[in-house]
Amino acid sequence: MNRTLSHLTIAALALLSLLSAPNPCFSDDTVTASATNPLTKEALAKITTLESKMEEAQTNGIDVTREETVVWFAKEFLKYADWDERNQDAVAYLFGEYAPYKEDKDKLAAEIPDFQRKKVVGILDGGIAELSRVISGEIKRRPVNKVDWQNIEVGDNMLINSNGRPVFLYDYFSKSVGRPLTDTSVYNDHLGAIFHGGENLYPPEHDRAINSFLLKEDRTFDQELLREVTGISESNVGFLIYWNQGIPEWVEKLEPEVRFGRSTFTGFDIDNPLVREVWGTIARETGALTKGKKVTQLGYILANEPHWHSIASGWTKRTGEMQQISSYTLNGFRNWLRKKYDGDLDQLNKNWGADFTSFETVEIEIPIPSQTRGTPMFYDWARYSMDRAIDWYAFIQGELRTGNPDADTHIKNSTHLYSDNDRAHGIDLEALTELTSMIGDDAKTRPTRMSYPNTPEAWEEHYAYCWEELSMSYDFMESVSPEKIHVNSESHFLSASRWRKLDTSVEYVESVYWLATLQGMDANMAWFWARDPDGSPEDRLEGELEFADLALAGSFAGSVNQQPHIANAYTQVMYDLNSFSEEIIALRQQRRPLRLFHSETSAINKQNHMTQQFAVYEKLFFEGFPVGFATENIIKKQDNQSWDAILVYRTEFVTDSELDSLQSYLDQGGTLIIDSERSLSKNEYGEPHSKSLNQGNGELIILSGEESTAQIRDFSFGKIVSGLPDVTLDEDNGSDHKGCRWLAVKRDDGSYLVSILNIGKNNAKLKIGIKDHTSISVTDLFTGKSVASEFDLDSKSVSLLEVRPL
Repeated sequence: MNRTLSHLTIAALALLSLLSAPNPCFSDDTVTASATNPLTKEALAKITTLESKMEEAQTNGIDVTREETVVWFAKEFLKYADWDERNQDAVAYLFGEYAPYKEDKDKLAAEIPDFQRKKVVGILDGGIAELSRVISGEIKRRPVNKVDWQNIEVGDNMLINSNGRPVFLYDYFSKSVGRPLTDTSVYNDHLGAIFHGGENLYPPEHDRAINSFLLKEDRTFDQELLREVTGISESNVGFLIYWNQGIPEWVEKLEPEVRFGRSTFTGFDIDNPLVREVWGTIARETGALTKGKKVTQLGYILANEPHWHSIASGWTKRTGEMQQISSYTLNGFRNWLRKKYDGDLDQLNKNWGADFTSFETVEIEIPIPSQTRGTPMFYDWARYSMDRAIDWYAFIQGELRTGNPDADTHIKNSTHLYSDNDRAHGIDLEALTELTSMIGDDAKTRPTRMSYPNTPEAWEEHYAYCWEELSMSYDFMESVSPEKIHVNSESHFLSASRWRKLDTSVEYVESVYWLATLQGMDANMAWFWARDPDGSPEDRLEGELEFADLALAGSFAGSVNQQPHIANAYTQVMYDLNSFSEEIIALRQQRRPLRLFHSETSAINKQNHMTQQFAVYEKLFFEGFPVGFATENIIKKQDNQSWDAILVYRTEFVTDSELDSLQSYLDQGGTLIIDSERSLSKNEYGEPHSKSLNQGNGELIILSGEESTAQIRDFSFGKIVSGLPDVTLDEDNGSDHKGCRWLAVKRDDGSYLVSILNIGKNNAKLKIGIKDHTSISVTDLFTGKSVASEFDLDSKSVSLLEVRPL
């Protein structure tokens, strides 16, 4: 599938009308200068062609929403190219702020205007080609299910459009900061129209974000700042964010330790009683004042990327993160230890190799040395750090709901804190996902390696892009909270602080947004839109750039703001996803028959636990059904009949209560597959468990430990036969490593809906079938055309099929 061409065609037509119609962002001189460029002339001619075809299509009742967006982006980026050409020094400065581009900043600044014009021509060519095929009847496409931004309903586990159909929302985070919702040049169908209650995050003291500066020392509210929250437009769906980076001077004077234990986006000690008073008051009052407003339909974001990295490292020392803890945090840890050890000081001293005379005399070095990982002391600190964060967000959410009992909430969790091996960051993704009423995150993918260090990465051997963090964390969060709306409030699929690809492929954008949406994402705000309507970078990115968040200054260079084909592709793929919203909901609401057991206990204690878990997750990912997870809480709180078996893989460390939950599952008749006797053998402190699992009423299978991940997968499939899809898919991509992620669901009329994403780096030859049927028919739902049951699927391509037995 390639929507870029059709979208580009529209852009060309729009550009032509730009010259003929007055535009406050274009002076006559600008238009004249622009039109002298050969690429601009070519684009203008193609816009004329596309607009003519759009008129013909509309005469025949064909929806041209996609082409309208192509034209809009074509006009905008021709304008941007002109601005960049006239302001080459400013553009070079922005390139220089991103380290990998710094050396070539002048060269890149000189090339970027025509780069954008060429991409505009490309999207217009695509638009013309696709619409021509639609007009001729060669292909049939669905009209766009356009988002009704003013009339969105928050359903039980999906967002509903005004026409009653599911809808997936899209926009950009931190979008052209300060622009009002009435500014249709940045709030529209092309860029999205979600109100951002907290756009202006730099500086944090003002503008829409709910922050510490709202409350004065006399405990009254700063009315001017409060109006930024209470005066928000009531027209569009939106969200509010609690911005935790700053703390008023008056608090710091009263509590000199208030910045001890701070982190990048949490600039204060969450254990401080005055901080709790200040934020409790703010949460209660802002909740009451914004109750029932559309701007809260997508919830209150309780925090931006919370973390407390407490292992000693160079980067945390440079940024001042967790360089010491307050007396409040230390006393909280002492009380936690007293409860954890049930008052047994001797056991604590034995575990830690210490000789404390009381729990009140316990001390710990923070930041904690990395070599302590795997010791009881490290486990206790890491687990406490998670528990205190859970307590903080439970407190804030509770105070918010005192003022607004119906408030939806989520946390912008950085999902790499789950998929990475590090566990000294204070984030328990399961607990925070379970706590809030919506799933929240800012997951990322990337089609290139990290810009620094620029070294080979494991995913490059098999895949077109790095999908591990997105997929594994999304399957995990959806397993924890399967009925919740899922909001990615800062999606890093187009760029991030440590990766950039100036000529990102359209196919990658299509693939990753299909993948994320099929795995549960209901709304996303991409990072980031920073062009003002005249083409200049937004105000924050003009002049000398000095930010507390060092990544922001370099974020513009190589971003979507310089790539018309990517801006267009993002909107186009969201149009396609919304056109097939019912099908996507059906595909992603399937049962997860096999569950991979997850234990934070092992993740904390081991150096490479999540790397090991991904190895077996990866083997399950390409088999036609969604991967599920089980934890102690999932087993206790969810219907155990929702899956057929649980697989335990290289999970040596579990608490007594985790072991008890698995025994309870067996007692209820469950099937438990354990990779070896080493798994589940130790408690959180590395001591052998005094008890072991027994079969109970279920089936307990302990493998030898010599099996490969492929053998474990195949054995597990033998225990979930009834849960496997009826559809079959054979893949030949020239290697023994699968790359096509596919899902299949049976429909009421007996046909099967099949989604296939080739995220492998090689093209694939595929053969699709249905068990017990030798003859089938296959229809491409993107084009309405019949296709053979054997076909090729290019790397990064997306396919959506209807398969019928004959």
